[in-house]
Amino acid sequence: MICLGIEGTAHTISVGIVDKVDEKCKILSHISRTYKPEGGGIHPREAANHHAKHIPSIIEESIEKANIDVKEIDMIGFSIGPGLGPCLRTAATSARTLALLLKKPIVGVNHCIAHLEIGRALTKCNDPVLLYVSGGNTQVIAFMRGRYRVFGETLDIGIGNCLDKFGREIGLSFPAGPKIEKLAKKGNKYISLPYSVKGMDVSFSGILTACIHLLKKERIEDICYSLQETCFSMLAEVTERAMAHTEKEEVLLSGGVACNERLKEIIKKMAQERNAKFFSPPNELLVDNGVMIAWTALLMYASGIEHKIEETNIKQNYRTDEVEIKWRN
Repeated sequence: MICLGIEGTAHTISVGIVDKVDEKCKILSHISRTYKPEGGGIHPREAANHHAKHIPSIIEESIEKANIDVKEIDMIGFSIGPGLGPCLRTAATSARTLALLLKKPIVGVNHCIAHLEIGRALTKCNDPVLLYVSGGNTQVIAFMRGRYRVFGETLDIGIGNCLDKFGREIGLSFPAGPKIEKLAKKGNKYISLPYSVKGMDVSFSGILTACIHLLKKERIEDICYSLQETCFSMLAEVTERAMAHTEKEEVLLSGGVACNERLKEIIKKMAQERNAKFFSPPNELLVDNGVMIAWTALLMYASGIEHKIEETNIKQNYRTDEVEIKWRN
């Protein structure tokens, strides 16, 4: 069964086409375009205009790359939330148009859960604790009693948002995370920063403020190094605590910030010290992508979930634990 998935929650508009063969995920194509603001952070309306401009061509390009006829597409999936309203509406409108034009079923997918499900499909992990780290989201998630439960999350801004905001302060273009990672590799002095773990939750705004105040006192490389080490240690702590609580022996790292090699190293070491297994998908599928939407839509549809067009209104604040997971025991 072939699904075309559209991802459009924030800065990236992406189309992925996936075939479900013997319960396995076969990726037929994956095309993305990313909005990069000239200055400041993401401007939702400008990002939506970017998505509207590129979505027709990447749909066409994805179908061509998949080497299929448009009539072979069995269903349409799209990111229904959470995310930025204008961006979500652009993706949803495109998905509705395709579904009506092709007379195919449509399924709205929770963006956070899609990161988890594509990770499970591609890494062969079974029942992990997911550390989901991106620009707007930072959550520790695990499956229990029919739902993906949030065991910990950020109380203010996402880890990616923290890195991007600091990057803007030091003149780095968006996205700043990879550039901060390069600077951090040249750092050799750890500077004490606020370590904000509150129960199972984390907070990054205080660390961000402290780093900004250090700009005239310390080397930028040492600040970047200290920022990463502090934030990533906090994430490792709450992830380990969730693993202990749920008694799960696998950890899955996903989301755009998971491309950071130092974060991978820290989480992998934590898992090894617990005699647990570490998993992470390829970098191109850690960032927002249409493949994860298409695959999760296929899982949902196979479990009996299908949406009527009037049920496809976007959900900007769609919680991970709102979704009933019918496709898992």
